[in-house]
Amino acid sequence: MQKLKMRSLDLVCDNVARIRELFPHCVTEAHDAGGEVTLKVDFDLLRQELSDELVEGPQERYRLDWPGKREAYAAANAPIAKSLRPCREESVDFDATENLYIEGDNLEVLKLLQESYLGKVKMIYIDPPYNTGNDFIYKDNFTEDAREFLHRNGQYDDDGNRMKQNLESDGRFHSNWLSMIYPRLRIARNLLADDGLILLNIDENEITNMQKICELIFGEPNDLGTIVWDKRNPKGDSRGVSYQHECIIVFSRNKETLLANCKMLRPKKNAELMLKKAEQLFKKIDSNFTLKEINKEFQAWITMQKDFSSGEAAYKFIDNNGDVYRPVSMAWPNNKKAPDDYFIPLIHPTTHKACPVPQKGWRNPSVTMRKLQESGLIIFGKDESIQPNRKYLLKENMDENISSLLYYGGSDTDMLAEMEVPFDTPKVVAIVKEHINSFTKPDDIILDFFSGSATTAHAVMQLNAEDGGNRKFIMAQWPEICPPGSEAAKAGYKNICEIGKERIRRAAKKIMEENPLATQDLDIGFRVLKVKPSCMADVYYAPDETKQQELGLSDNIRDDVTPEDLLFQVLIDWGVELHLPVITGSIKGKKVFFVDDTRLAACFDNGINDEFIKELASHKPARVVFRDSGFADDAARINAEQIFRQLSPTTEVRVL
Repeated sequence: MQKLKMRSLDLVCDNVARIRELFPHCVTEAHDAGGEVTLKVDFDLLRQELSDELVEGPQERYRLDWPGKREAYAAANAPIAKSLRPCREESVDFDATENLYIEGDNLEVLKLLQESYLGKVKMIYIDPPYNTGNDFIYKDNFTEDAREFLHRNGQYDDDGNRMKQNLESDGRFHSNWLSMIYPRLRIARNLLADDGLILLNIDENEITNMQKICELIFGEPNDLGTIVWDKRNPKGDSRGVSYQHECIIVFSRNKETLLANCKMLRPKKNAELMLKKAEQLFKKIDSNFTLKEINKEFQAWITMQKDFSSGEAAYKFIDNNGDVYRPVSMAWPNNKKAPDDYFIPLIHPTTHKACPVPQKGWRNPSVTMRKLQESGLIIFGKDESIQPNRKYLLKENMDENISSLLYYGGSDTDMLAEMEVPFDTPKVVAIVKEHINSFTKPDDIILDFFSGSATTAHAVMQLNAEDGGNRKFIMAQWPEICPPGSEAAKAGYKNICEIGKERIRRAAKKIMEENPLATQDLDIGFRVLKVKPSCMADVYYAPDETKQQELGLSDNIRDDVTPEDLLFQVLIDWGVELHLPVITGSIKGKKVFFVDDTRLAACFDNGINDEFIKELASHKPARVVFRDSGFADDAARINAEQIFRQLSPTTEVRVL
């Protein structure tokens, strides 16, 4: 129940509202005198609306603008002093897995991944907040100083950042969403391989802005199209057109490179079912059924299948060999006339007379046409009066073009309930898996930085189980608190990350149980990494600001940091992938980490001397790192580089 305002009418707001009714595009979001964002009238546009002559105004540009755009640019570019610390107790098969689950603010996660995964991610698949006014929670600390921040009312996260819902009554309704999504997409683009692409689920609230912001970041020429997902369930609370669809926007990093390496096809979902049905019917021929009769039955069966695509339904014939096929015109497809060789007529096999040639000629030269006829791949009519068609066999065309329309009215709610994973409106595994299958290869990396219930991880494991692939996933999710009283909270989950990690564990178990033979080598593990403050003390970043009483400190590393924490910060700093195998060894009684065999070696123990360095150098690592305070004395520190120059001259030596 709404409360009374208990104050006089705000005439300015009332007038702005009336102008908005008449000229919606003349009212926009802008900063007021106090720095707050509110609805303002664009008087240049309004003057033009009230005049039939050109009104002078600011220079026009074709671009997307919003209050906070400059701050969003700054947010994308600003460096951070954070680390990703491993959490073995929450991981599965930490040492062997190549999958990552990263817990933290996804903007910070993307920044930390920039060097290690620069140009290495094949697909990004995200389902960002839809900005409905209810489920879009955002941080609001970009433009406030500490005093203003502390005096603002609202909720705070564990790090003291104010969290609030982006209500439609807020003047920054669209601007907040754009400021949230822009820096994340800007950095995400850097992670994509040259032939990589991003898929973004979005609904009607921000579809237009999402399209424009993707054009801004990825470039309009790299737009691969938009898939309209018909969910077959109109929204019941609509006050206008009742939307029953969502959109999946698809952009590439480099369209030409992608198309050169990807066929842009998807498997025909029902092809195997059709082949099995045809095989079953073809066996009836031995039971006094004719080929004509089984074709009639096959076509009636296809007509009854409401979920078949038009491409699948076209394969409605069975030939003398029991193969399913469709007839396709062999006419020359271009407006320009074909060469003379493309006009040689085909001879009917029964009447031995020439069949009619298409007006613009055949699609193929005469040599190809003869080979097709010899292979039984040309369909002739009852006599020479009918123009022949090409026979396309279903078994040779199990893929189809990716359609702009996707019909799927189901959900995975029941599956998650069976797995006892409480999560509202999860993405659909089948749809995510279909797109991963269409666009990626068996060894590619797939990233989802709005992981939610980790549907993308589930889809990657499921597809790997089906085709023997070794795709790797990187999930990133903010540990949003489960509301008190929610089903998730009742089940004992504190935040969404706990739900996502448990969903991966249970999905892996389910996949293994359903495919015991095909999943013996399946990677169902994941390394959990958490965004934390840098492993390095403040003195490491600003030694000139060190206070007099701190000069006696012998180390520049925080007290709560483990050697493995340091290792992963080194991997980030040196741009080494975080999923590579790590083996822990011992040299002269000191702990040594070997990453990807000898790609990097690290020792953070104290007492490093010449004997230790000589033995480590014998392994000839590409890179090696020590703790600056870890050397036994100054001589050992100086000798370290000299020893490596002699025994392993290509090794790059660094200290923390």
